[in-house]
Amino acid sequence: MAGNDEIRATAQGTAPVPLSVLDLVTVGAGRTATDALRTSVEIAKLAENRGFNRYWVAEHHSMPGVASSSPAVILAHLAAHTERIRLGSGGVMLPNHAPLVIAEQFGTLEAMAPGRIDLGLGRAPGTDGATAAALRRTDRLNEGADDFPQQLAELTRFLDDDFPDGHPYARIHAVPGPVQATSPGGVQSPHRPPIWLLGSSGFSARLAGVLGLPFAFAHHFSAQNTVPALDLYRESFKPSAVLSSPYALIGVSALAADEEKEARRQVLAAALNMVRLRTGRPGLVPTPEEAATYAFSPMEREFVDSWNANVIHGTADEVRAGLDDLQKRTGADELMLTANAHTAEIRLRSYELVADAYGLPLG
Repeated sequence: MAGNDEIRATAQGTAPVPLSVLDLVTVGAGRTATDALRTSVEIAKLAENRGFNRYWVAEHHSMPGVASSSPAVILAHLAAHTERIRLGSGGVMLPNHAPLVIAEQFGTLEAMAPGRIDLGLGRAPGTDGATAAALRRTDRLNEGADDFPQQLAELTRFLDDDFPDGHPYARIHAVPGPVQATSPGGVQSPHRPPIWLLGSSGFSARLAGVLGLPFAFAHHFSAQNTVPALDLYRESFKPSAVLSSPYALIGVSALAADEEKEARRQVLAAALNMVRLRTGRPGLVPTPEEAATYAFSPMEREFVDSWNANVIHGTADEVRAGLDDLQKRTGADELMLTANAHTAEIRLRSYELVADAYGLPLG
């Protein structure tokens, strides 16, 4: 079972806590999914070379501008292009999958990149209801969310290969996995992907606390719930074999640019993308030029202003100050940054500027 050493990390440079990366594998207008995945490799390499702690990808479906429908496939690709940085899901939406399938996928990833894989799990579908129904081949979607604790327990037993005698799954084994150590000549791997619970409300916060698991909160799209959820997690926490004390990570939208004006242009385009998504018109991430000429309705403008109020953006110094303030307000143990922009160059430059602002190591 994974322990503290595979979850907790040490801050680098002058950063108040470890810094990590959340990649939505965004596809900009005029670009392809191939372009987006190449960018993910570039960002992962930069993150590894600059001392970022982990690199996660999130499961989304039926969204033209987000090419991360298959986290395990993307993580395998990233594992082949990196050597040290932790890689994980932020997260896999467990109700969309059979627990055995996820145990097999992440057991395979662990075999590819020993000691570097995180398994972050969410209970939302990562898409609209119709798409979720197609993924699960059922329209009983509420049942999937309600069954999340049971699905989680089942997945954990597959990962640990410890179903009790008499259980219907006692003779079923996730491979690669611990069962291989019990075969003649078998050797037990010292690693098992640590499970993280992800959430944007109190349900997963409480569950993570009760189970003594690390918790990742989606501050980047549920900022008003961040502090209450983290408080609930800490209040509910019970020490476990995984963690002796709470460990909370928060996802943060942050974009640094060489000039404040450029940062504003980029986040407006990302906000327009969210406007379209929230109004049932998902598409590719628009260019800043398109966003600059778009006629926002009063309601859309209100949404944009509210959305961008929670995006830390500006020059490197401004972003560093914003991140420092957010960490102080929330007490987060780790900050996971997602830089949403139309082009690869802007996203890469943002992570580079943040790394420089905190004096993160080179190489």
